This record gives sequence, structure tokens and C-alpha cells, in this order.
Amino acid sequence: MIKPQHKNLVYNFSSLTLFQISNYIFPLITFPYLVRVLGPEKYGLISFAAAFVLYFNIITDYGFNITATKAISLNRDNKIKISEIISNIFMIKLGLFLLCTILFFLIVLSFSKFSNDLLIYVYSFYSLIGLVLLPNWVFQGLEKMKFIAIINIAVKVFWVISIFIFIKSESDYLLLVLLNSFSIILISFISLLVIYFLFKIKFVKPSYAEIKLLLFEGWYIFISTASISLYTNSNIFILGLFASNEIVGYFSAADKIRMAFQNITSSAGQVIFPYLSNLFKNGFNSAVTFIKKYIASGSVLLFSLTVVMFITAPWVIDIVLGPKYETSLPIFRILIFLPLIIFYSNALGIQIMINLGYNKEFTKVVLTAGIISIMLSFIFVPMYLEIGLAIIMLLVELIVSLGMLNFVLRKNILSIKKVELNQK
Repeated sequence: MIKPQHKNLVYNFSSLTLFQISNYIFPLITFPYLVRVLGPEKYGLISFAAAFVLYFNIITDYGFNITATKAISLNRDNKIKISEIISNIFMIKLGLFLLCTILFFLIVLSFSKFSNDLLIYVYSFYSLIGLVLLPNWVFQGLEKMKFIAIINIAVKVFWVISIFIFIKSESDYLLLVLLNSFSIILISFISLLVIYFLFKIKFVKPSYAEIKLLLFEGWYIFISTASISLYTNSNIFILGLFASNEIVGYFSAADKIRMAFQNITSSAGQVIFPYLSNLFKNGFNSAVTFIKKYIASGSVLLFSLTVVMFITAPWVIDIVLGPKYETSLPIFRILIFLPLIIFYSNALGIQIMINLGYNKEFTKVVLTAGIISIMLSFIFVPMYLEIGLAIIMLLVELIVSLGMLNFVLRKNILSIKKVELNQK
């Protein structure tokens, strides 16, 4: 039987799982169809454009998916404070979006790599509007993920139907990008309506002092998320600089399957973060016991799933991607180990280090890994292309996990009876 104090956690986990399903299972429904209709070349171009736009999302996000979630979780019973937090964060996001818009057009109009396919980059950039307005961090902090899950599922059903109706040939690739961007904007718009009318959270006049404080408090998380992007989002982007769109398509297709697997299994981490935030604050021993059980059970589950996915990889590639994507098989067999390794870095880094206030130390680890990733990529990707990139991704994630494990062990965090939250 579920303990009363864990009921909300389980309920929120179920809701977030549905949220992840709508984000990754629904795209997987259309994925086999799209990779066949578009072919590796156009699919690679779309993936490269999306990777480029995600850089701007990192800037506008500013790590608020972590810092804002924590702030709202700690003030969940104070609607006035929550309204202030939300208003100030959206003001920051708007300012960062305007800066990104200027930077985006300066880049795409200055280099032929982008200007030759200008429309696909502009249409991809539209998605940033939706991502800036997407308040998933509000729902996570309040632990009311069922609302965003329902909205996501409803819009994704509309998105799936639209794809099968309108995307019929390779020439429809621009329309696909527009549909992708529009669906994100629609999810954000409906979510904001729920926050305003159902949660009764009002938008108030932003405070300059609070904005300055939020920027200061979020700086290290922003740098760390930007660093993480150096060895995640940059992978496809760097590959696209040296390889053809077709090669990018093979890699992106394999990585898409890996990401679907990884993001479904990472639902627990997103739900547990605000829960552990409160647990560390009110009862450190309980938090340590909980995180140990979480790591142990997650290890067994993910290791088993990884072995199964590795063995069945040929069938997975053939069924999901089709015979044109045989080149994706060796890539996928390397990448499939990433979810297990990333599970450890999330548990040690996000759940423990960030919740205990070790933001600077967390940033140092991921920044170092990001720099190593960029260096290795520019050295080996031009020679070994997609296989070299897959191996680099695996090595860098291993470095991150080992770096965080080393810190946690040195601080003796998982064995001491009492610890003060780091206020640095």
C-alpha cells in the first residue's frame, strides 16, 4: 500500500509520465512514417535546424526549469509570492527572447549554410515563441502535472492527425516544421490560460530587484545547462558542419529512438526533484534514504532495459526506421547506453548537488565536460563522423557521472546523519 505522504508523489509521477508520453511516444507514432516520407537528407536538415534553434532556447530558459521549479515548490502555499515569481521570470524570458531574435537573424543572414535554406530556420525559430511561454516549471513546482499532461496529449493528438493528413512527400518538409512550431505555441497558450483562470494566479508588475536576484541566483544553473548543451545539443550541430544532411539524418534517427527511451525513463527524476527539495529541507535522513532506494531501483531497471534494447537493436531499427537506415544500427547500439549513465548524473547532480545548494560545483563538472566534448568533437568528428560522435557522447557522459560521484563521495553526503544545505 502507498504511504499517504507518497500519494501525491506517485500521482504526480503518473501525470508526468503521461506528459512524457505525449512528448515522445506521439512523435514516435509519426516517426517511422516521417523518416520514410522525408528520407535521410531532409530529415537530417530538419534535425540540424532544430539543433541550431535549441541554442537560443538554452538562453531563454536560463535554467528556470530547475530554479523556478524549486522556488515555486518552496512557496506553493503562497499565491502572491508565486504570482511574483512567475511574472518576473516571464519578463526575463521576454527580454532574452528579443536578444535571441536579433542574434538569430544576424547569424542566418550572414552565412550561406543558413541563408541557402532560410525558411526552414525561420519556421524552426517560431517554436522558440512557444518554448519561451511554456510554463511547465509552474506545474512541476506546484506538483500539478496532470493539467499539462492533458493539454499535451490533446494537442499532440491534433498534431499527429495533421501530419498524416498534410505530410505526403519530401516537398512537405517545411509544412512539417510549421506544424511542429504551431503545436508548441498552442500548448503554451492553453497552459497559460489554465494557470490564470484555474489556478487563479495573476500576473503582477515585475520587480527590478527581484529580476536582478533571479538572474543572479540562476546564473550558475544557466552556465551548467549551457555547458550540458555543449555535449548534447551541439552533437548534431557539429556533425552537420562536417557531414552531409544524409549522415546527420542517420545519426538523428538513431538518437531520436534513444531520446524517446531516455526521456520516458527520466520522468521519475523530474517528479522527484521538487519532492526531494522539500524532503532535504525538512528531514535530511529521510531524503538520503529515499535517494538511495531511487538509485538502486533505477539501476536495476535501466540496466535490464539497456541489455534488451542492445540485443533487439536490429529489429528496432528495421521496424522503426526502415531498410534505408541500416547505417543507423551501429550508432544506436552505442547511444543506447546513454540513458543508464545519464540516470546516475541526474541522481547525483540534479537530485543531490543542486538540491543541497552545490550549484557552483555542479557547474564546474558539466562545464569541464562540455569543453572536453567540444574539443574531442572538432578533433575526431571530421575523421570518424557519426560513429566518432556517438563514442564521444558516451565518454563525456561517463566523465560527468564520475565527476559528480567523486564530489558526493568526498562530501560523504550519502552516509552522514546531518548536513546543512550549502548556501554558497
